Amino acid sequence: MNRRGELILIAFSWCCTLLLTAAVGTLLLFLLRRGLSAFDMALFFGDTAPLDALLLRRPVFDGLFPALFGTVVLVFLAVACAIPVGLAAGIYLAEYAAPAPKRLLNLLFDVLAGIPSIVIGLAGFALAIVLHRTFSGRIGPCLLLSALSLAFLVLPYLIRSTQNTLEAVDPVTRRTALALGASKLQNILYVLLPNRMADLTGGIILAVGRCAEDTAVIMLTGVVASAGIPDSLLRQYEALPFYIYYISSQYSGPDELERGFAAALVLLFLCTALFLLAFLAQRRLKERLFYR
Repeated sequence: MNRRGELILIAFSWCCTLLLTAAVGTLLLFLLRRGLSAFDMALFFGDTAPLDALLLRRPVFDGLFPALFGTVVLVFLAVACAIPVGLAAGIYLAEYAAPAPKRLLNLLFDVLAGIPSIVIGLAGFALAIVLHRTFSGRIGPCLLLSALSLAFLVLPYLIRSTQNTLEAVDPVTRRTALALGASKLQNILYVLLPNRMADLTGGIILAVGRCAEDTAVIMLTGVVASAGIPDSLLRQYEALPFYIYYISSQYSGPDELERGFAAALVLLFLCTALFLLAFLAQRRLKERLFYR
């Protein structure tokens, strides 16, 4: 590539970056302008005293606290369910699978990653109906079912990120422990995974964001507009994505619409906080592994 072509490519890259930054900045400024005025304690706790709400002494009927609580619990449950399965499947594909099964499984996981979330939501809803009939109405759409559905949704990202991360380990590091007499399992547990642990958190970060923002899955598997703080994993719950959808489609006045924009800002801040937490954990892992 000549010098002129390189300059054109650099200029095009800068233009695309500036365009993306401008789009994100415009969206953020729009949300701040429409929703910032609704930010107060009543937005989160309604008429309930904040301390009573935080200590779960009194329910919150007209605030975002139950939806915020439900979103955080949902994300952590879904990620906790998906991480063991995703890591195990990724390790199998990277270290144990024969070429033919590996190609087939890679194709299946790629197809799974492309399935729309509404389809997974419908599958979860069908499972809820089966469980409701099987257990005489004791089990139906609930927090646990939503978490399992979201875990199934993010599994392809965790599997592929784990597989790609382990396959990227350099051959010298991969063969050193084996040459010293370690078994394959010991090599994976004590060499490969610790060596790439900081990079494995990238898939977890992606899974966290995917779980926090999805609406289609939870709308069909247990979320409702007003449920309060769930006292069991088998109860229905509230979540910020569904609250935003519900308000934006059925608001009765400008004040209620502003609350919807404020809820969108809260969800944005929550995702940012979760990402920062994951990045700090990733940085901590890198420092510990570097100075070990």
